[in-house]
Amino acid sequence: MSAITVTSLDERIRRSIGADGGASTTQEYFVNMGPQHPSTHGVLRLVLKLDGENVREVIPVLGYIHRGVEKMGEHLSYRQFVHLTDRLDYLSALANNWAVAKAVEKAANIETNERIETIRTIVAELQRIASHQLWWGVFGMDLGAFTPFLYGFRDREKISDILEETIGARLTMNYIQPGGVMFDIHPDFQRKVKEFLTYFRPKLEEYETLLTQNVIVQERMRGVGVLTAEKAVSMGATGPVLRASGVAHDLRRSEPYGVYAKAAFDVPVGRNGDCWDRYWVRIEEIRQSMRIIEQLIDNIPEGKHLVVKPAVRTKVPEGIHYSQVETARGIFGVMLVSDGKDVPYRIHVRTPNFNNLWTVTETAPGWRVADLVTIISSLDIVVPDIDR
Repeated sequence: MSAITVTSLDERIRRSIGADGGASTTQEYFVNMGPQHPSTHGVLRLVLKLDGENVREVIPVLGYIHRGVEKMGEHLSYRQFVHLTDRLDYLSALANNWAVAKAVEKAANIETNERIETIRTIVAELQRIASHQLWWGVFGMDLGAFTPFLYGFRDREKISDILEETIGARLTMNYIQPGGVMFDIHPDFQRKVKEFLTYFRPKLEEYETLLTQNVIVQERMRGVGVLTAEKAVSMGATGPVLRASGVAHDLRRSEPYGVYAKAAFDVPVGRNGDCWDRYWVRIEEIRQSMRIIEQLIDNIPEGKHLVVKPAVRTKVPEGIHYSQVETARGIFGVMLVSDGKDVPYRIHVRTPNFNNLWTVTETAPGWRVADLVTIISSLDIVVPDIDR
């Protein structure tokens, strides 16, 4: 049953009771969902306008973890700013790093090499898989299934171990720098990545058996929280949220960077824009990320891992410069306004989670409070990426 049908049914019941002079009527009221950290990835408050268990309106309230990242960027060199981006969407830290590096390299005419771009592509796809693993585990837990959380984190640890050997960090990884990457890959990197792919392929099938094929889980997702393609585009949604609504837009395909143009992969696209499609798109994206890595891991070219000296304070020509990448949650863009000095005059980041969150104002009304939990979880929100 669609949200529109449920809403109109409630209205008919209410009118019929009033017409008969019955004493039983309903009254709308406001309830706070949050702010609390366990409810989401970060501190989010949703003000819900309810009629019993029915959601009439959702008002997101942000700002609880605002840190002034963009203002801090005005006092840091371009290379120093990189580490702040992995404190935004920490599950896509490497892609965020890459967006800053791309913007600076494009503006300052810094030429990288094939080795650098191949390494960047592989580590970004590894983290995309790890991000979707974490989302899958938390999504299951939000719906009352605790086991997926254990499975997702068990397998995600293997990627964290691989990245830690090369990067030295497991979460907030400021690895991709303007002009290259901070360290060359670990001698065991290629072997361990291939071992992980062999290990994880059957595990992904377990994910499908455990959660995807669960009838109760399907009932909680199918037809719930529909976001049309027109609404998704008009609200600026990107990433899996946009593609689940039937819009095949992926920067890795439409505006290739790194070595994505050399890899064969599909862009998963949904049909209905409901919670089920948002779920399915991410599962398929895991498969496609594995496919990309398999094509690149044995073909990493030789060369330097950094083409500029780490201590050099890069100066960007005067003007406005912009670059963007496709993170696990959508488009992350970086706009640099330069006055020719070695620090930005102004820096602004376009984060995917801000627009994706606001789609809940369209998808949640008419559904129940329990459905709202499913809808929010299907958006894969990381709140520090919103507040900045």
